[in-house]
Amino acid sequence: MSERRPSAISANGVQRPLNGVSRWREPYRYGAATLVHGDCFDWLEDRADDSIQAVVTDPPYGLQEYTAKEQSKLRNGRGGVWRLPPSFDGHLRSPLPRFTTLNDSQRKDLYEYFLVWARLLLPKVVPGANVVVASNPLLSHIVSAALADGGLQRRGEIIRLVMTMRGGDRPKGAHQEFSGVSVLPRSKWEPWVLFRKPVEGRVQDNLRKWRTGGFRRRSDRSPFGDVIGSAPTGAKERSIAPHPSLKPQAFLRQLVRSVLPLGEGVVADPFAGAGSTLAAAQAVGYASVGVERDHRYFEMASRAMPLLAELPVNGAAAAPYSGSRKVSASAYTQELRSPPMVGRQISRVNGAPGTRAPFRLSSASSAKNSTVKHQSPGRGLPCAMTGGSRTNQRAATSAPSNRYRQPVPGWPSPMRAKVAGRTGRSPCR
Repeated sequence: MSERRPSAISANGVQRPLNGVSRWREPYRYGAATLVHGDCFDWLEDRADDSIQAVVTDPPYGLQEYTAKEQSKLRNGRGGVWRLPPSFDGHLRSPLPRFTTLNDSQRKDLYEYFLVWARLLLPKVVPGANVVVASNPLLSHIVSAALADGGLQRRGEIIRLVMTMRGGDRPKGAHQEFSGVSVLPRSKWEPWVLFRKPVEGRVQDNLRKWRTGGFRRRSDRSPFGDVIGSAPTGAKERSIAPHPSLKPQAFLRQLVRSVLPLGEGVVADPFAGAGSTLAAAQAVGYASVGVERDHRYFEMASRAMPLLAELPVNGAAAAPYSGSRKVSASAYTQELRSPPMVGRQISRVNGAPGTRAPFRLSSASSAKNSTVKHQSPGRGLPCAMTGGSRTNQRAATSAPSNRYRQPVPGWPSPMRAKVAGRTGRSPCR
């Protein structure tokens, strides 16, 4: 163990000693992942310039929820700034920070916190490095403003489509009187703000020099998209790493894989939590480094990272560690090369009944089978297999065309029939 005195960021952005902690533990290493026990602001100051190729992180949004006082309340089941949802059907639900409790002064502190963080981070990442930061609809504008003012270039948002327990509640203390009112809409999405360090010259020049500047495609014909469907974190993952903000590996592996356009470099998570981002990087074959200040979460991550990294996701086993920094990830990348989603089915995903899950077709199936013709409701033509809007399809009724009857290459007829049978409609693109 080192004798380094930890520190934290105060409201005005100045570092101060952190009470109750006297020393950091030795880093934990698993495969190509390294987890550091320490304060990420100190760690960034000591990090060499141009040494990080991408950042994927889920930071504390409100700063209050991870203080010693609020963490003590959470662990004792007393809530505090954390909302503890009631159990449902015998299942305990994850706690949620009450971001609506933040006042103007705390929102200003939040801006200053991420402004200091962005300015420390900027010289440490290479030009063109992607910086992806989890947020929420109530505070993402504050985080985005701070990162932009810190010198990073805004590139949009990545949307995680997920049903959460946020919003949808009736007015507190007046449930019966206003039974038909929800104070906030039930949240069904989560924004991850997307930033980038400005590239040097053209993107192609930056890719050649720094190996960064874009996103890794899912396959030759399918780019990475900014909307990712996701189920809530399943019970199995929560049992491995009972962190209140744990994100599922099925989502994180897609996101982490995308941020290194050529699959080369180091992915950093300065707010590592239970180490789920590092586990995802290990699973897809990337080197990674994370920093966690809370010693309980550091210990949790040390236990959880190997289990999360080896967890099969969507029927694809995680890539085994080969003993070098470049890890084979063929099992996982093969899953990403499968044809795009062509339908959706209602099923149980991670124990959540009624969650919509993508339905994928096997890329190994033959395309020589005959076309299954599915009639559109009230129309004499099958739904178009090669694209085109419903309006165009109706307009084509007077002049039928063979293009509406052609099979899509690589999509076998039996599977199209299976999709049509489950969804009640043809598997159009």
